Amino acid sequence: MHGRVKIKSTAQQEEEKRKEREKKLKIYTTARDACFSKRKEGVCDEEALHLTQQLLSSNPDFATLWNYRREILKHQETVKDESEVQKMYESELSFLESCLKVNPKSYGSWHHRSWVSERVPQMDWSRELSLCDRCLSLDDRNFHCWDYRRIVVKKSAVPVEKELEFTHRLIGSNFSNYSSWHYRSTLLPLLHPESPEPASSPPSQQTHSHRVCEEQLLKEYELVQNAFFTDPNDQSAWFYYRWLLGRAEREEMISCVYISRDGERVAVAFSRPVNAQSGGLLLVLDGQPQSVDWRSVHPRFKHSPVWICDLPPGSICDIANEHNLTVHWSEKYIHRDCALYTGRTESWCRDSATDQELFRSELSVEKSSVLQSELQSCNQLQELEPLNKWCLLTIILLMRALDPLGYEKETLAHFQTLKEVDSMRSAYYSDLCSKFMIENTILKMEYAEVRIFSVADKNLTTLCHLDQLLLVTHINLSSNQLRRIPAHFAMLQCLEVLEANENSIEHLEGVYCLPKLEEVLLKNNKISTLAALQPLSSCPKLRRLDLRGNPIAQVAGVESELSELLPAITCLLL
Repeated sequence: MHGRVKIKSTAQQEEEKRKEREKKLKIYTTARDACFSKRKEGVCDEEALHLTQQLLSSNPDFATLWNYRREILKHQETVKDESEVQKMYESELSFLESCLKVNPKSYGSWHHRSWVSERVPQMDWSRELSLCDRCLSLDDRNFHCWDYRRIVVKKSAVPVEKELEFTHRLIGSNFSNYSSWHYRSTLLPLLHPESPEPASSPPSQQTHSHRVCEEQLLKEYELVQNAFFTDPNDQSAWFYYRWLLGRAEREEMISCVYISRDGERVAVAFSRPVNAQSGGLLLVLDGQPQSVDWRSVHPRFKHSPVWICDLPPGSICDIANEHNLTVHWSEKYIHRDCALYTGRTESWCRDSATDQELFRSELSVEKSSVLQSELQSCNQLQELEPLNKWCLLTIILLMRALDPLGYEKETLAHFQTLKEVDSMRSAYYSDLCSKFMIENTILKMEYAEVRIFSVADKNLTTLCHLDQLLLVTHINLSSNQLRRIPAHFAMLQCLEVLEANENSIEHLEGVYCLPKLEEVLLKNNKISTLAALQPLSSCPKLRRLDLRGNPIAQVAGVESELSELLPAITCLLL
């Protein structure tokens, strides 16, 4: 202990302690063996109850003994009347309190208490709530107690308002109480939900909102700001603030339907990964249901945001005919129409990322002004704490919520600072920055109404949001830090040209079954084996491949092997 002089024990004292430990161990093992024997013989009497209590009092983490004790208690229920059972379980609850004093974070003790609460004829829930209050006053991060408190609150019907006030009280006494912040995030949507689904919606579409109404959000900003201004380096309040700034969950929908006469193919994009092979997707062409086989864009995916199918031969090949296509998603009572007009080889119907507000929250004038004020406050704090990573990251998130394109330059500068002050997480910041840069480029592409996507020289380390690029015909990924083309890249079903020069790419897993791909430019990468290029053989229209500057270009005889792997290639650069 601090402040106490350490006294060396003599050999005699050590010997006495050893003998005392051996004596206690002998008593413990004798009682344990007796318990095991009784359980093996199926004995569930009062003596067995006493023996397990004796052992668990000193070691409340002996799971086997808790299991045996529950067997004994269940047997005792059959031989006692209700009043005796009530007394038995009240005594059990008292015993459990003593176990929790030995180890307040004992998994076995808390689990057993939850079990007892379900068995006792008349449970005193106010006593349980008081117990939780006492335990949390001693350790406000005891997650076992927090879990049990949720059970107690549910069983005793404690008002949400009261529990919200409880979290406010604990946060007020300790801003670093992460458990209280988290509990608060589960209560707010119950008490102040964002506008719910209309009652007329089908039952499967009526979901509880996990977001909080705007009026309450504005109040929460003030509370959390007090916390991080008091202790800028404590992460609890910053995490809660990030939750407040989080985007609402995407509406489940068919975000795009694409139809092409070339190959008579249909591609459907969803707002989340789904399994279209489960039978929930119906395709109707010109009023007639079609029997088609849906497949994901890559064999790795059982759930995918994009699914494709081939129409029966001759269905839409005649360019002189007009066709109307409808895709029904029966699971969500949703359908999407798409018309293929005369003279057109392809057509699509989609919601843009801008329309869906994918990359920023839809802000009212009031909330925009409040978040602008929050940004100013964080900037002031950052002037006082220039190396505070939590403040820097929150400033980035606020800028994303307000105007992702307008604040792009400042965002990049803050990411560079983050990598310097928190170098252990520089890879995370690089991936997050890549994600934001891709989002911004998608918005710019949509504003320009083009199908060319260029993120060249953006220091990208990862690719994301590829489901939003279904209609892209030309993509430029050159001069980045990419190491692979991921499987999700196969969602680019309209892609004709892939430029990915000057990266560190070793694998091309996602360049798979792209029906329109004609050119792949991979100059100065790290492709060293023929196996890395195998996915290209699934692209029927590939004609030009540039592998200059790759290790594989130095392998003897590679040209003939590539010609065999990719016989349709007419221009191979090594």
